[in-house]
Amino acid sequence: MSKPAKADPALDPVVPLLKDIGLGQPKAVEAAKSPKIAAEIRDIIERYGLNAGAERARMDEKKAGLVVALAGQLVKSDAIAEEGRAYVVRKIVGGELKTVDQVAAAVKYVESHPAPIDDADFDAQCGIGFSITPAELYEQIAQYTTSAGIAGWASLGQVISGVKSIPALRWANTLEVKNTVEKVFGDKFGAKEVAKPKGKEPKKAPAKAQPSAEAESASQNSVFEEGFLGSLHKPGENPQIRPELREQHLAATGGKVFTRFPPEPNGYLHIGHSKAIFVSFGYAAHHGGRCYLRYDDTNPEKEEAQYFESILDMVRWLGFEPWKITYSSDYFQRLYELAVELVKRDKAYVCHCSQEEIKAARGEKSGALPKACVHRTRPISESLVEFEKMKNGFYRPKEANLRMKQDLEDGNPQMWDLTAYRVLETPHHRTHDKWKIYPTYDYTHCLVDSFENISHSLCTTEFVASRQSYEWLCDALEVYKPRQSEFGRLNLEGTIMSKRKLLALVQKGYVSGWDDPRLYTLIALRRRGVPPGAIISFVSTLGVSTATSSIELARFEQTVRHYLEGTAPRLLMVLRPLKVTIENLPEDYVLMVEKPLHPKVAALGTTTIPFTRTIYIDADDFRLEDSKDYFRLAPGKTVGLFQAPHPITCTSYKTDPASGQVVELICRLEDGAEVKKPKAYIQWVAEHTASGSPVLIDETRVFHQLFKSDQPSVDFLADVDPNSLEIVKGAMIETGFWSLAKRALTEARCEGKERTEKALKASAPAEAAPGDDTPRATSEQLVGNECIRFQGLRVAYFAVDQDARLACIDEAEGVEPVRKQGDYLVLNRIVTLKEDSGKAA
Repeated sequence: MSKPAKADPALDPVVPLLKDIGLGQPKAVEAAKSPKIAAEIRDIIERYGLNAGAERARMDEKKAGLVVALAGQLVKSDAIAEEGRAYVVRKIVGGELKTVDQVAAAVKYVESHPAPIDDADFDAQCGIGFSITPAELYEQIAQYTTSAGIAGWASLGQVISGVKSIPALRWANTLEVKNTVEKVFGDKFGAKEVAKPKGKEPKKAPAKAQPSAEAESASQNSVFEEGFLGSLHKPGENPQIRPELREQHLAATGGKVFTRFPPEPNGYLHIGHSKAIFVSFGYAAHHGGRCYLRYDDTNPEKEEAQYFESILDMVRWLGFEPWKITYSSDYFQRLYELAVELVKRDKAYVCHCSQEEIKAARGEKSGALPKACVHRTRPISESLVEFEKMKNGFYRPKEANLRMKQDLEDGNPQMWDLTAYRVLETPHHRTHDKWKIYPTYDYTHCLVDSFENISHSLCTTEFVASRQSYEWLCDALEVYKPRQSEFGRLNLEGTIMSKRKLLALVQKGYVSGWDDPRLYTLIALRRRGVPPGAIISFVSTLGVSTATSSIELARFEQTVRHYLEGTAPRLLMVLRPLKVTIENLPEDYVLMVEKPLHPKVAALGTTTIPFTRTIYIDADDFRLEDSKDYFRLAPGKTVGLFQAPHPITCTSYKTDPASGQVVELICRLEDGAEVKKPKAYIQWVAEHTASGSPVLIDETRVFHQLFKSDQPSVDFLADVDPNSLEIVKGAMIETGFWSLAKRALTEARCEGKERTEKALKASAPAEAAPGDDTPRATSEQLVGNECIRFQGLRVAYFAVDQDARLACIDEAEGVEPVRKQGDYLVLNRIVTLKEDSGKAA
């Protein structure tokens, strides 16, 4: 039995209706193919009279197409009230909804918002009235391209679709977006290459040389000229409540950029802080300005001397020098006096509510609108008396707080009467028992920025909501008002950065301390051997925007690897030594071989190593069973030795009677003219007591990812990998290590001394308080065993650990460095080699 013929959509009654309101015949027929949509279209046209009178006169083909789109959305939902349907139709007819995306957003809005509809909110959610200048569009796309790590034209389609996820660009014209993306790519990557006709592939070009220091510097500088940082205001352009405040600010700064890095000294800095340090110090330096290191020490309950010292150490280690080191506590008296003034201006009051009552009044648990505190209207004179009692220790902690009288009707919780002062009984690290009351961050930060004439208060985006209260307080006291600008944080996947969680790892013994190289605190990265320049290079290549950068560990490691590729000397190394006796060499045979420390960087120099009858190779470079795809050493097989004069062939081997493991290879040196060039080369070190070869490594520490998952769970302690630390005993490296180590530390000490002297000369003198223990710049901060870095050829990159003892390093100049009694050599693996440079199977 044949199927009934389908109805011709061209004959559907909705087609003439659509043509009547301006839609062309083909599109009208296409819309009629779905009976449900056709019925919905007919209902909309007839119900709202779109084909008659004034409504018909306002219709055109574009609006008719949006009616079809509306019908398609409506058939998917049966929860839209008549008022909502009519509202959306009016917006289409009136020309306010202009795109299919806007119609879809409109339907979604009226579905979840019953009448009466808030016109302003509807317009905002549906992009009505949206506008963006070409310059703003370019800036947004440029920021996205940088933060997403886009590397070239191959990612054009990805960026065109990706930028539409940016809230500010959701309603941007698609064609304008496409054209602007292409312009950004052209400016950033050069002209797009035309695809070449297929044919014989040209020979691969030689590998590019590593970027010069000048090129790296230029790349880093561009961050301060483009995107988020490039669009910041110029000094003095931040508006003031009174004109003379701007004039006084410019007179104090000379019109220069003034920034600050304001860490709270309650823990060790981590990799995320490196971005904040780079932004604050780097932006000021790029513009010839000044940057303070300011310790935000307003919470004595969590502050320790070790944190103060470590913070300065890490800032300097990363390559930056504070213009001046200050503390929020430097201004405690001045902050107190302004708090009194705030009360006198009826902009603050003393509150005796409990913490639970304050939270309840603010609606923090219920989600309700905030309610005024019962003490909010107390007389000014009474608050002054109560505040003085707080200062004199009359109240215990949490019995009284000074709260700012802000705006409870504002939608921003940061304007709901924040606490300015609280009572604490813990002695302060610097002021000791002088104060019983301490200012909060919300009160202190903006005012100290004002005192120090900060032109650009740069912080991360979690403080966006705080900008309003920041500006409110400055204006309430009529003091100079800095401009706060927020950029996205840096997060690394596969690790944690919470100080609370890091402390738990340390205290519960999952790691050896804050500097355990498996962590991503800066002191841990330093101890592991990661060069500070590699961290700065990593941060600068990510760019600076308002988007949070969540980066895979592999990308960070690749940056470190790339940096070390052109800077680290290369030494022969065997991680798990296997003895080799070359049977056709005499017992006393020795050949001194000169080799470069880097094949492409002649400036690193050369070293001389011995080649003798007894050498050691890595156990992984030998196996008993040979195969066609295996090119290293096996019985009867020949391999080359890196930078040795001739290859060797394995003729026999010895095993341990108890374990059966191979413990020694007997090989023949192939020094005849007929020997073919070997297919593989392996590393080696020779036994030669006279030259101190080989150098025995007591411990080689190999670090793996601390957590088993890339997203450590809430129960992060259970996510710790118990096998994340591997210790290898008895590895060997060539004798060139000793001279390399001595030179590396000597040069580091010399550079550290010169830099410190220059920094002390250039920095502004701080006013020392009685018994002041402010951390000072010293050359020792910049130098440690980790300065000794090298690539173990075909193994990994390594640095000397702080646990190592190297007496020979401090021998007098001219004395040949060799291993001394009591020396203990410990290496940390910094990062593995490139995946494509691994050993052949």
